[in-house]
Amino acid sequence: MTLRAELAAIDPSRPCDRLAEAAGLGSAAPAREGPVTRLALRLGRGRRGVAAVAAAEDGAAAGDSIGSEWATARRDFDWDRSAEHCQLAYLRGLFLARGSLSLAGGRTHLEFVVGVEEAEPLTARLAAMSLPASWRIRRGRGVVTWKNGDTIGLFLRRIGAGGALLEVEARQVSRALRGDLNRVLNAESANLQRAVGAAGRQIAAIDELEVDGRLAEQPYAVRLVADARRTTPEATLGELAERLGLHRSAVQRALERVERLALHADEGVGRRRQPPRSVRPRSVRPRSPRPPAGPALA
Repeated sequence: MTLRAELAAIDPSRPCDRLAEAAGLGSAAPAREGPVTRLALRLGRGRRGVAAVAAAEDGAAAGDSIGSEWATARRDFDWDRSAEHCQLAYLRGLFLARGSLSLAGGRTHLEFVVGVEEAEPLTARLAAMSLPASWRIRRGRGVVTWKNGDTIGLFLRRIGAGGALLEVEARQVSRALRGDLNRVLNAESANLQRAVGAAGRQIAAIDELEVDGRLAEQPYAVRLVADARRTTPEATLGELAERLGLHRSAVQRALERVERLALHADEGVGRRRQPPRSVRPRSVRPRSPRPPAGPALA
């Protein structure tokens, strides 16, 4: 069931709600939409009133009383003095007449297309109901817009569109899951690329050290890790450590040593050496001769 069909199937039980929803439909009820047309008939407008929609929309003077009811229903509705349930019924009728909901591209967008002079008052009324919206002028018409999924969900819940609300929430959950899944996949892909690159460098370094005989000169732990890396190039450091019974840090240090040896002739090359500290000769002052001791005084 579509959103319009779901809303049009709601039959208000209170007479005031029926009048409020009729006021929301006003003279812009789409006569070509079956569910909305049947709603108009249930609200007491009659088939003749439905046919008079076009004349009332163009501002023409309809001679019959039913046509004039279409044109004056909205003017007779007093928003400020109406109860909240009447206001929600009015908004439901207004949405059926002038609203639309778009869920394309994973985004939620709901708007009302009204007259320019009606856009700002409607925005203020929605804000007073904790449904803040924005409005702008588009092609000479006022457009009141919601793009926040939570606000749209609250509006649909309050006007009775439970089925549409479930679809909106399902799309929001699906979009959030897709976003989380994409982030996880991107992170895993980046980690995998780094691991493959590191394994390729390490295996190349191991082969180089084995060719020139330097690998056999390394400690047993380094040779053990090198052999395990060459046997299982796809293994992570943690998997190598678990397989060899070593700490992960020991495996990492052994592989770093292999790469460093492949780049330099010995381990010390490439390390910053502190220059020898120059020792300046200490100047020695010549001692002045001590004066001879005088005769001892009695």
